[in-house]
Amino acid sequence: MTSTSGQQILTLTGLRFDASLGILAHEKQEPQPIQVDAELNLGPQPLAPRDDDILHVLDYRKVRQIIIDECKSEHVNLLESLIGKLAQRLLQLPGVRGVRVKIAKLEIFEDCEVAIRIETGQW
Repeated sequence: MTSTSGQQILTLTGLRFDASLGILAHEKQEPQPIQVDAELNLGPQPLAPRDDDILHVLDYRKVRQIIIDECKSEHVNLLESLIGKLAQRLLQLPGVRGVRVKIAKLEIFEDCEVAIRIETGQW
């Protein structure tokens, strides 16, 4: 028996940009580099899409821009607040059943990165 569909997950890995995030004085004064990894569960999808048209899929260019816009929209004190806001926004996208997001602060310590990962929705 041949399978006609499969579980589809859209993944963006290593998206790096500066965001205003943190409780320390220097963090409130200027943005710092963060890295975002995101997985969006799109559920069962046909192995052979009905056509080759970008209008019938979740455009990853839009997902990338939403991540950047959400993270840069305002200063956020806590990484936990930012990741929750971002996860909620991504979960609202059409066809998205579940979201896994990781946000890392790349330069908060000299000897390590600090990150939070959250998973919500259906997996």
